[in-house]
Amino acid sequence: MFVDRITRTLTLRGFLRVVVVVLLWSGMATIADAAGARIIDKGQLDVRELLRAGGFIGYLTIALSIAMVAMIVEHLLTIRRGVLVPPRFTEECRQLIAAGQITQAETLCREKSSLLSYVVGIGLQESELGTASMIKAMEDAIAEQAARLSRKIETLALIGVIGPMLGLMGTVWGMIQAFGEFAEKVTPRTADFAPSISEALVTTLFGLCVAIPAQVAYSMFRNRIDSYIAEAALSAEQIIGPLKRRAMAKRATTLPGNPSPSPPTADGGRRA
Repeated sequence: MFVDRITRTLTLRGFLRVVVVVLLWSGMATIADAAGARIIDKGQLDVRELLRAGGFIGYLTIALSIAMVAMIVEHLLTIRRGVLVPPRFTEECRQLIAAGQITQAETLCREKSSLLSYVVGIGLQESELGTASMIKAMEDAIAEQAARLSRKIETLALIGVIGPMLGLMGTVWGMIQAFGEFAEKVTPRTADFAPSISEALVTTLFGLCVAIPAQVAYSMFRNRIDSYIAEAALSAEQIIGPLKRRAMAKRATTLPGNPSPSPPTADGGRRA
């Protein structure tokens, strides 16, 4: 029941994080549309021209945002409890091990593609060497999978850093163009360098619209991975529990305080 309660809590938290990401994205899109609407009212730009105002860097930032959305969708589909730590596998594998069917349990681990099945399968391969070797192998496998999942979401963190940098580069480039045009004019007017200023501001906005959701999504998936790694470690301990208990019982029967029964004598009795 405790594990079920944790599962429900983590699921609710994950759902709330997704809602936050969607709201942030929608809010920033609304702000951008509102800004474009004000420009339309002044007869200067429409929304498509607002996108064009970002120039090459603006289009690059938009491409980055498309890649970010694709990665978020892929992570939502693959970094889930049902994919990484399936509850049904935990129960099936534990029952096989409790029944002493180690070979069948290894086959089940190979058939199922999940983080938990990989970890347990690695441990069962070392079961003949003792529980200590088995536990060590599973710990190494969990550390390996945690590192793999962390590397998988690092691109989101990178996008969260690159987005503002692209926006800043667009801002600097726009300001350079603006002041260059200002210097070329004998009697400069605001309208002469307003497009360059607009490009600078639009690229900054685009960069922030990419960076903020990327950082929020990265934090969400980072917490999700930490939770599932801890849950996988706990489930793996529960699965191999019968093997550990058998090993402890076997050691208890061979302790000096529990000697083996003496062989019978020739007359059928036992030696003292």
